[in-house]
This record gives sequence, C-alpha cells and structure tokens, in this order.
Amino acid sequence: MASYSELVKGKIIVINEQPYEIIEAESTFKGRGHSYLQMKLKNLVNGSVISRSAQPRDSFEDADVDKMDAKFIFANRDKCVFTEVENPSKRFEIEIDKIGDGYKYLKEGEIVTTILFDDEVINVIIPIKVKLKVTEVSPGVKGDRASSGTKVVKVETGLQINAPLFVEEGDVIEINTESGEYVRRVVD
Repeated sequence: MASYSELVKGKIIVINEQPYEIIEAESTFKGRGHSYLQMKLKNLVNGSVISRSAQPRDSFEDADVDKMDAKFIFANRDKCVFTEVENPSKRFEIEIDKIGDGYKYLKEGEIVTTILFDDEVINVIIPIKVKLKVTEVSPGVKGDRASSGTKVVKVETGLQINAPLFVEEGDVIEINTESGEYVRRVVD
C-alpha cells in the first residue's frame, strides 16, 4: 500500500481496479485544518486524466506494472498489431483509441515499450522523438522564405507535417511525437 507521503509524481497506483500514474502532486494546507494532496492522475489503460485529492489517512494500492519491448507490425482498421521482441510468434493487438494519435508515428519494425498490468498489455509508450523518411514534398513557393519558411511534407507512415523549405523527398527527419512538430533533419 502507498501511504500519503509516497504519493509523488511518477508513482503508479490502483484506483477502481485500474492503474493510474500521478502526473502532478501538490500538497496544500488549510489554516487550522489538515493538509491534503491535490493530484492529477493519468489512466494507463485509456489515457484519460482525472483530478483527485488525498488526505494523510488515505492509502492506495501500488500498481504492479511491468514493461516489455514489442515490435510494431501493422495497423489494421481500429487495431495495431505487435509481436514480442523475444518471441516473435506471440502477437497481440491494441486498439488505436488506447494509443491515441501516437500510432501515426509508428512504422513497420519499430521497437516500442509496452505497459503490462496483471500480465496483460494495456498500452504502448510512443518514443518522444522518431525518425521518419520523407516520401512526398509539396513545392515551396518562390519568395516564401521570408514569411513562414515551411512547407507540408508527407512521411513514410502517411503523416503530414510542416517542415522547413530545405527538406526534400528522401530525407530522414526527426519529429517530436508530443507536439507533432519537425525537430531536425537527420544526416546519416
């Protein structure tokens, strides 16, 4: 059991039989009353974020969460298919809704980290930065370098993002998966 003093950012606890990660924890004290902890928690199964407060007398069950590397194979309709890295014959599926927009950054053969709760894969951790090859480039407008200096490019996963005018078809670029923005051109 996790006591009040152990409830810190990054701690994973169980609420209503589901694992939640504490993403914010702020201790507050009210005059003659007692202190309490205001928390923001992220559900590791569906990604929803909730607010909850805890008092010093409260305790929470520690979540038994493990991580495992998996290889992305393909996305089909509303599911993504993965295999275990150590045992490629073991395939499993995760709904795209659980992964969110992060699935748009996955390419065939990409190694990702999965989250296991009660020996069941519940979600995938998408890397913060990914390297993808540019497959299509919209032409830059002549004289546009002074204003925005960007153009739309399509990468190998089908995702379209804004990139600087110097990016060309065949280039490998790094993209921040949290913001969906171009980071840099990767030189091999």
